[in-house]
Amino acid sequence: MNNQKVLLKVDDLKQYFPIKGGFFGRTVNHVKAVDDISFEVYEGETLSIVGESGCGKSTTGRAVLRLDEPTDGKVEFDGTNILELNKKEMNKFRKDMQIIFQDPYASINPRHTVRQILTEAMEIQNAVPKHERNDRVKELMETVGLGAHQIDRHPHEFSGGQRQRIGIARALSVDPKLIIADEAVSALDVSIQAQVINLLKKLQREFKLTYLFISHDLGVVRHISDRIIVMYLGKVVEIADKKSLFTNNMHPYTKALLSAIPSTDLEAKKERITLKGDVPSPIDPPEGCRFHTRCPFATDICRTKVPELRNTEGMKDGHRAACHHMEAIRSGEHQPTVNA
Repeated sequence: MNNQKVLLKVDDLKQYFPIKGGFFGRTVNHVKAVDDISFEVYEGETLSIVGESGCGKSTTGRAVLRLDEPTDGKVEFDGTNILELNKKEMNKFRKDMQIIFQDPYASINPRHTVRQILTEAMEIQNAVPKHERNDRVKELMETVGLGAHQIDRHPHEFSGGQRQRIGIARALSVDPKLIIADEAVSALDVSIQAQVINLLKKLQREFKLTYLFISHDLGVVRHISDRIIVMYLGKVVEIADKKSLFTNNMHPYTKALLSAIPSTDLEAKKERITLKGDVPSPIDPPEGCRFHTRCPFATDICRTKVPELRNTEGMKDGHRAACHHMEAIRSGEHQPTVNA
């Protein structure tokens, strides 16, 4: 992957949301939703971000698109730091960066027909000449597996899976380079999920798309990703290509997530790792390693020192994890310090 062009480069991204309080409504604290993360997305690949609810993955996607203004950091898209652009300049970039939301019904106007929904995007970005828009709408409907005869229907006349296809068509309507899929299949039935994932893969090949795929479901991510980022409480705890992450994972949190994936293979019995307690509050995250309050391997250093995201012997290039004890855990030298 490393010889490919970097389309999106995120450096030291922070997204803090202020908490107001007191008589004058002053800022009394912050929710540290995303706290100093860095990653790259290569042209033509699918990079997925996974983690439990509240880990900051959807906030990362929104910050990258400037749907929420990041607190700090750098977001370079195609060589330009988009955080330095004014509103007018940013609007030009929006054509190349699109998003597919979790709930397609909430993100499209229920009073508009499909024709209006799709032509609106083209009109805003001036992506398609006016006289060609109608044909383009029909073409998009066919591309996402719907019929051209359905373009004058309203969203409520479609099923959930069909509405998500309309959301995909809307994202495609302006010929983007990058699509952020924010939990794009999590609200769908399992059989429909597979259809939509296959459609996304087909479109990626056809239109040379790049995806940032956000999901809490590692089973889904396994089918679509080239590389995977695991996030916990606003931090990246592991990043690796798909094969390396599933066969040679190093971080205890990644191991726990993977142990929860249901398997039909009765021979390969794996021990379920149950994490005790809840995810701490992002308002007041733990010192040191943020996972130490739930980690069975935690020691004193984990409670005081933030672990570096690093590579080590036996890990492929580009595979990095943030754990003080990952070598010792792997060798079996470091056993759980508490009952998991």
